[in-house]
Amino acid sequence: MSERRAIAERSPSSQDSSITGFIRYEHLVAGISGGVTSTLILHPLDLIKIRFQVNDGSGRLPAYRGLVDAVQTIVRSNGIKGLYQGVTPNVWGNGSAWGLYFFCYNVLKAWMQKDNNKPLRAEKHLIAGAIAGIGTLTVTNPIWVVKTRLCLQYTDPQPGVMQAPQYKGMLDALLKLWRQEGLRGLYKGYVPGIFGVSHGALQFMAYEELKKGYSWYFEIPIQQKLGSIQYLIMASMSKIFAATVTYPYQVVRSRLQNQYTMTQYNGALDVISKTFRYEGVRGFYKGLVPSVLR
Repeated sequence: MSERRAIAERSPSSQDSSITGFIRYEHLVAGISGGVTSTLILHPLDLIKIRFQVNDGSGRLPAYRGLVDAVQTIVRSNGIKGLYQGVTPNVWGNGSAWGLYFFCYNVLKAWMQKDNNKPLRAEKHLIAGAIAGIGTLTVTNPIWVVKTRLCLQYTDPQPGVMQAPQYKGMLDALLKLWRQEGLRGLYKGYVPGIFGVSHGALQFMAYEELKKGYSWYFEIPIQQKLGSIQYLIMASMSKIFAATVTYPYQVVRSRLQNQYTMTQYNGALDVISKTFRYEGVRGFYKGLVPSVLR
């Protein structure tokens, strides 16, 4: 009897059943390092994606004929460094966002799972992803506003239509946003961002379901580590799925955060209405190609 009690006392579930007992900081480190590395490599695609998203065809902003034309035009005007406009807030944003997201998601998932041999159902992955996503968005939204504005600073502004570059960098943009637009300015695009939380939730749900299906098909334990190739394929498939399904919110958010069209829209619903009226369904998918490639 005393031996069984000693074993129970040593088990993780009996030691601490609260959520703090499932904290693993390696998920935070993995998220930060993955977010920073991928952003440094793939930022040009993010820049081009944003420029496609905000172009409503009105002629107020530079237009590109496609991905290759966008790269050539930007390099011709600004050199290779032009493809890395806004990279600083993007690195900060993706590093902190993925670090916090991975950390919170895995803590919640471990807390809900408790029994490592029993995989969670899809809806629990969705709940964990949604909670982690809302918390992460609340912390990082100001960084995304700054990133969007720095990515949309054109070196050849059109008189009377576009302003000359007005931000010197990330810190300067944050300070000017706070002084000129206050807290509301720092949280532009937050509402569509909330809907965008489903992006991460769907991605992780699909990822976990792919892992579960793979383990079931090959009859291996759910907790067994897979190879890097398997993780890469599952991560890519789940990301493409989530990005395609939820993409329209990114267009709405970018247009709300764009410094050149701030007075053009009266909120997320107005963006949706005008985009559909003038550009149709296709307008909600501008920039999808560089987004999926990224």
